[in-house]
Amino acid sequence: MPENVFAQPRANLASVAGADAANAVLGGPDPAALDAALAWAGEAGNGVLTLADAAYPQGLLETADPPPVLYIKGDPALLNRPALAMVGSRNASAQGEIDAEAFARSLAASGLLIVSGLALGIDAAAHRGALSAGDGSTVAVIGTGMDRIYPARNAGLAREIAVRGAIISEFPLGTPPMPHNFPRRNRLIAGLSLGVLVVEAALDSGSLITARLAAEAGREVFAIPGSIHSPLARGCHRLIRQGAKLVETAEDVFEELRGRLGGGLGLSPRPAMAANPRHIKPRAPRTGTPPAPAPANLAPEAARVLEALGNKTCDIDSLALATGLSVDALYAHLLTLELEGVAARQPGGGFLRLHISRGS
Repeated sequence: MPENVFAQPRANLASVAGADAANAVLGGPDPAALDAALAWAGEAGNGVLTLADAAYPQGLLETADPPPVLYIKGDPALLNRPALAMVGSRNASAQGEIDAEAFARSLAASGLLIVSGLALGIDAAAHRGALSAGDGSTVAVIGTGMDRIYPARNAGLAREIAVRGAIISEFPLGTPPMPHNFPRRNRLIAGLSLGVLVVEAALDSGSLITARLAAEAGREVFAIPGSIHSPLARGCHRLIRQGAKLVETAEDVFEELRGRLGGGLGLSPRPAMAANPRHIKPRAPRTGTPPAPAPANLAPEAARVLEALGNKTCDIDSLALATGLSVDALYAHLLTLELEGVAARQPGGGFLRLHISRGS
């Protein structure tokens, strides 16, 4: 019974929960901290959710340790939308960030909410990708109080997320970025989502904690493979050996989640090779059919690759000769083109620029 807790001597509580918790229970709320929290919650766009609120995220209620209080800046309705978590290394490779941004853009454009942790590297790239998807949204789960942004380098990104998505934390205002906060934060990232996609991760990455928590909560775990020579691929390879789904395209994610999504996103079954959000069928061009237009926000090098594809299947060596780009750079840009729905990998390993069918 709660009254039994309050009846305990301070020493007994401290031996179980620690001195700070004992002081908080027996000493009552800090008036200054309470006033600061009420003032913060009274500002436009800010709010506090408790377990008793209808807007409290259902996904967290299904986990073993839902936080009793969530601080939120942004739209609370997002917290109950179908979501995918995307996590990975803070010290990501350039290609890892390109992959994370491209996957997040494609998945968000198809209706999934992207959840991540606002860290440098893969997290930030995933948030940026989701925000670039037109009406795509993203939620950042942070390991500090809501009045602190860590790392400071992501302050501008955090402001954009607060306007177009949401930032949440279970930690009281003023909580600094202490190391033990982030594993706790990771359980919320996993709990809010239908699954977790790990883009790059070393063997000691905190992303593997998120993946483990997701698996324990009955969520799907996905991982993008990488080079056998890259330390940032070893965590993903371990997850795949342990049963995570190997992911090469956004459609791979939807194929696994489709049963859980039902009709919620308005997705219709698509052929396994059709990994493009624009739903252009990959087929050989016919006379008079125009090529799929280049997306307006396509990087110049990616546009050069798309132009080099022409009207027939090209292998990677031919593209390298035509563009002057390295093989690694080509694969990064080709992934972006696949996710944008303007190119498709062909049997045998070549690539083809997609054309719009006459019936489109």
